[in-house]
Amino acid sequence: MTKLAANLSMLFTEYDFPDRFEAAALAGFNGVEFLFPYAYEVHQIADWLKKYQLELVLHNLPAGNWEAGERGIACDPKRVREFMEGVDQAIHYATALNVRQVNCLAGILPANTSVEQAQQTLISNLRYAAEKLAAVGIHLLIEPINSIDIPGFFLTTSKQAVALIRQVGSDNLFLQYDIYHMQRMEGELLNTIKANFTLIKHIQVADNPGRGEPGTGEINYRFLFEQLTQLHYAGSIGCEYKPKAGTAAGLDWRVAHGV
Repeated sequence: MTKLAANLSMLFTEYDFPDRFEAAALAGFNGVEFLFPYAYEVHQIADWLKKYQLELVLHNLPAGNWEAGERGIACDPKRVREFMEGVDQAIHYATALNVRQVNCLAGILPANTSVEQAQQTLISNLRYAAEKLAAVGIHLLIEPINSIDIPGFFLTTSKQAVALIRQVGSDNLFLQYDIYHMQRMEGELLNTIKANFTLIKHIQVADNPGRGEPGTGEINYRFLFEQLTQLHYAGSIGCEYKPKAGTAAGLDWRVAHGV
């Protein structure tokens, strides 16, 4: 059975963030995800999840100053201590909220930093985070993101991510596969999913172009959902798209795609 999770950073944004939990539940979602929980106290989020009987399936490690355009700090040699402190903060939230997976955004290549420096910093930081998270039973994920939407992002393809996982050498580091980002960067969606299936612990969806609802663009989502079922994919699928005309009005895609 396909397990969809509403991404509350992108869906139901017509409501204030606390009200998005109710909106997601009323729309039939059993799971939610969002970029970051850190603007709220743990007990607040726990109360919203409990009240609406929702599971929080994923959030990210702290990623620097998001409002200022930062998109992760894991590849920045000057911010290793900040990264480590962020791992502790993520563990605090994830354990309290029963989140079993957190995602690490590699970040944009910092100015005056070589690719080699950034790579070694990222490897070291991921080893640290994977070990710390393993101790509390939480998976660490990494996510390739397209360099069109985020120019300069350090991790941009599945091949690069898999090589990075091998270099880190931890059995607690996995792949978050965002179909929208990977359509823009590499295509070959099903073959890539099959080739890396044992490493994929979380999938996110949006169509291309425009990052809208599945079915609004070029990606054959009905086919992909059928294939994921045949592959016995057991993880959640995060709905991380930009609704075209209000979230609720665009949710008919779920029925049209058999999920």
